[in-house]
Amino acid sequence: MRRPKSWFLFRMALVLTMIASMLAACSGGGEGTEPEMGDGQEAAPAVVGLDPYGDTGGLTLPLVHKPTTITWMVVSEKTNLNDSLLAKEIEKRTGIKINFQAYSPSTYNDKLKVTVASGKLPDIFHGLTPSELKKIGKQKAVVAINDHLDMLPNFKRLYVDENPLVIPSYADEAGNIYTWPVANINRDVNHGFLYRKDIFDGQGIKEWTNTEEFYQALKKLKEAYPDSYPYASKTKENIFRDWAYGWGIGGANYPVYYDEAAKIWKYATVQPEHKDMLDFMKKLYKEELLDPEFMTDTDDSWTAKMTSGNKSFVTYDWIGRLDLFYNQVKDQNPDYDLRYGNPIGPTGNGKTLESITNGFSIAVANNDNKEAALKLLDYLTSPSGATLVTMGVEGETFRIEGDKAIYPELADVPLVDISVLEDRYGLWLQGLYINADKRSVYFNYTEKEQEAQDKLLDGNKFEPLDPVLNFTDDETYAIAEIQTSLKKMADEFNAKYILNKDYGDMQWQQWQVQAEKQGAKQIVDIFNAAQKRLDKAAN
Repeated sequence: MRRPKSWFLFRMALVLTMIASMLAACSGGGEGTEPEMGDGQEAAPAVVGLDPYGDTGGLTLPLVHKPTTITWMVVSEKTNLNDSLLAKEIEKRTGIKINFQAYSPSTYNDKLKVTVASGKLPDIFHGLTPSELKKIGKQKAVVAINDHLDMLPNFKRLYVDENPLVIPSYADEAGNIYTWPVANINRDVNHGFLYRKDIFDGQGIKEWTNTEEFYQALKKLKEAYPDSYPYASKTKENIFRDWAYGWGIGGANYPVYYDEAAKIWKYATVQPEHKDMLDFMKKLYKEELLDPEFMTDTDDSWTAKMTSGNKSFVTYDWIGRLDLFYNQVKDQNPDYDLRYGNPIGPTGNGKTLESITNGFSIAVANNDNKEAALKLLDYLTSPSGATLVTMGVEGETFRIEGDKAIYPELADVPLVDISVLEDRYGLWLQGLYINADKRSVYFNYTEKEQEAQDKLLDGNKFEPLDPVLNFTDDETYAIAEIQTSLKKMADEFNAKYILNKDYGDMQWQQWQVQAEKQGAKQIVDIFNAAQKRLDKAAN
């Protein structure tokens, strides 16, 4: 199986740390503990430069030389995080005591706005938009992380040396980065096409491997179940975004996407590939293979169709649904078997999830605690820190069996997931985890979920990741001003094209003209200007 990129980064980090340890041993610059000696036993050489808490990436623990308390604003329903195992272990290892300011998901954003407006920032916080964070960064309210790289070996290795486009992608015009990225949190596969394998097997239908086979499978299902609509959807207009990867026009900025062959950004909904996708959907709709309520179905109505025996059999959704639906209906239908299917479309590829993201916008306040806060973030970025915040303490909270974490004192818990670990130990706090250990329970897949990972990984069925662009304030404003209304118009056209039998080439050409008038070219020009800046920074 092809290893994910994050695995290679981890191995590289481990090798570099081992080399650094050997160099430290040669120079005598590190501190180590001597092993016990028996009678007449010659002393073994001391192991120098290794930390009892694992690979710290070059940091020496504790991080501070005097007791230090920092404030950290996080999202959590727990009100006693200061007494959690995580808080105590961080203080034990680093010398830094954390005073958590925890707010529920429903109140966090409002509290953050009030806090930022007051000017009394916690030492570490998250949740501002990139443009908001850059704005207060220019006002010196938060730290420019790049000014402190000499004391941040993990940040420097991961986000400067190994991934040199991180700072150009996230920094302001002066090259200052105020956000601490998050690495290795995403799974390889989290969404995709799902199908009722029990129904397919019962009708002698093989899983599709391309778009034509997908179409033929839906036709056979319709023949077997004349009153059914074989494909159902609950994502409304997002069906176009989700299917777009298979036609090579998908991406994180959809409907704007990067054409790797042409090396330019394009607007997806006016491209010929988009029309091909719409034509395919239109054919499915015409032949009653696509549920006519695909633009209006709710979660409840969609669930009823997908869990019945004769309504719908194929959809696009989250892989957790594979087991969720089975557990929901197993008493009535023990043979129910929802499985992960191959991508459709000419590329045959699905969505690629980023190994590095700026999704949380984690920042450090520019105050007397900034060095301690930065060093703590750097420690939590290291392999040792990643294990702590996503798994706990080995030998105390978990042990390793078969390269996975087992929690003996949670043996009676039916499913140990990250919410259980947050509640019991304070792990997996939003705004605190910034790197993940892949042995964590978050990466424990059921048999069906593992099949989904293997299917795309083994076949390397992933669309390339689009570049991460860095927009100016004016560009961000212009995109927001144009994009909302333009995308709404595109979604409306898409639906009409599929549902209205009279829509065809003439209406498509009219839409292309209309989209350009409404700003499609202007948005693409902004993206391509930002791409030129990124290319220049990379050279």
